[in-house]
Amino acid sequence: MEIKWYGHSCFLMTDGNGVRILTDPYGSHIGYELPEISADAVTISHEHADHNNISTVISNTVIVRSPGEYEVKGVKIIGIETDHDRCGGALRGKNTMFIYEMDGMRILHCGDLGIIPPEETVAKIGHVDVMMVPIGAIYTIDDLEAREFANIVKPKVVIPMHYKTPKLKIELCGLAPFVDAAKDCRIHNMNDWECTIQPISLGEDRVIVLRPYDPERDEE
Repeated sequence: MEIKWYGHSCFLMTDGNGVRILTDPYGSHIGYELPEISADAVTISHEHADHNNISTVISNTVIVRSPGEYEVKGVKIIGIETDHDRCGGALRGKNTMFIYEMDGMRILHCGDLGIIPPEETVAKIGHVDVMMVPIGAIYTIDDLEAREFANIVKPKVVIPMHYKTPKLKIELCGLAPFVDAAKDCRIHNMNDWECTIQPISLGEDRVIVLRPYDPERDEE
C-alpha cells in the first residue's frame, strides 16, 4: 500500500489493486493548496473546512462522512463515532475515526480525535496495523495523549498528523514533543511525503514521520 501525506489530516492511500482512498481534504485557507485528486472514496471525519473540501476530488467518488460500515471496490471502511472535544462534543461536535481494510492490513485514521475514547469505543476498533493520529493539541489530543492512545490500541506503525508544519496557518503544537515521547520506538524520518507499507514490512513499535506534499518538488 502506498501512503501519501498532503499535510494536516489529508492522506491518499492506494492499495495493490489501485483503489484510492482520500482522507479529510482541506481548504486552501490553512496555508497549503491541494491539487486536484482522483479517488475512489473520500472519508470526512467531521464537517470543518480544514477536513471536508471534497471540491478537490475530480473523479466520481464515494463520500463517507458518518459512522457505519461501507465497502468501496473491495476496501472495507468502518466509521466509529468519537468526540472532537473533552465535553462530549458540546464545543466542536462529533468526530469519526475510520478504519480501512486494505492489502491485508487495518489502517486507523483518527480524524480530529479530541479525547482518548472510552473502553467501549476502543473495543470497537480491534486490531490495528497502522494508526494516523493527531498530535498537535489545541483542537485534538496532544503528544502525550497520542502516545497513550497508541499504547492502548497497539498499532505496529504510527504516523503523526495534524501538527504544526512550515506553511500551516492554523495554530498547533509541533512534532518534536511527540517524537520525544516516542523515543523508545523506532522513528523513521522519511524526509518524503510518501511511503510504502506492506504486511511483511510492518515491524513493531515504529513511528513514520512524513513531510507535507510540496508541489514545487513532488510529482503527483
